[in-house]
Amino acid sequence: MPLTFDLSLEQLKTYQGKNPCPADFDSFWDKSLAEMRSIDSQIELSPAEFKAPNVECFHLYFTGVGGARIHTKFLRPVNASTPRPAILLFHGYTGDSGDWSDKLGYAEAGFTIAALDCRGQAGWSEDKGGVTGNTLHGHIIRGLDEALKGLPEKLLFRQIFLDTAQLARIVMEMPDVDASRVGVTGASQGGALTIACSALEPRIKRAAPVYPFLSDYKRVWEMDQGEDAYVELQEYFRHSDPTHKQERLVFENLGYIDIQFLASRIRAEVLWTVGLMDTTCPPSTQFAVYNKIVSPKTMTIYPDYGHESLPGLNDQVFQFMMGL
Repeated sequence: MPLTFDLSLEQLKTYQGKNPCPADFDSFWDKSLAEMRSIDSQIELSPAEFKAPNVECFHLYFTGVGGARIHTKFLRPVNASTPRPAILLFHGYTGDSGDWSDKLGYAEAGFTIAALDCRGQAGWSEDKGGVTGNTLHGHIIRGLDEALKGLPEKLLFRQIFLDTAQLARIVMEMPDVDASRVGVTGASQGGALTIACSALEPRIKRAAPVYPFLSDYKRVWEMDQGEDAYVELQEYFRHSDPTHKQERLVFENLGYIDIQFLASRIRAEVLWTVGLMDTTCPPSTQFAVYNKIVSPKTMTIYPDYGHESLPGLNDQVFQFMMGL
């Protein structure tokens, strides 16, 4: 096995993370969830232009926190037994919910499927904006200037995390869905949203995060990995805090949207996938989350792989979800 560029595997298994956790982290998310639950989702289903045998395809819209209209690709099998299991799909950073056709396998297996478009990225969801500061290079730092002024609820990933939990709640309340048999999965940003959704909606039964993003920002910075997906950390300091006067506060406020601190809320069975050569989402930042999960969990390790397509992964996740 090649040596990881990060910690050794034995060190990874006990690593607990470096990013500071805000003192009011739990109350922050409890209040955020209360806000989400107070919203009239104003659900709208409209038939999609895509057609497939024995599957109904819809555009599902709902109103999320801040009044944004959120778009989801929604599929359900025709004439399948009910109530049926469901799966929520989350995409990678800057992307969208993907093609309809790549979801048909789950529909043919009797699942309802909901694939979220993250607000402000490549899909059809709405981004209300309304923040100051640098928003050019990413969503991690969007709203950070307001957070430093005492308004962490302006962080954009707070809204996106809540969108995932709200979508789960909407799907679970559908009369033809078995709320006790709902799974979530995604890679990179989608992996992070898998963790966030499972934590904020603890009724999720199975979760399959793949090399998750959005964890242990201070570790990323200290490893000099503020590039690629995390380049906005570098841009923030270069343009907004070039002498790092507020470095401690920056990382503390990023802690509100650090998935490692949500991990202990998860009640789902977790199937985690990591590549030990991942320089985009370093293994240590992933183990910082995994090591805090207290529900049943299994990790699949690809020693020679990084942030890339992993052989056999999709089949493994599919089989895992068949157990719902």
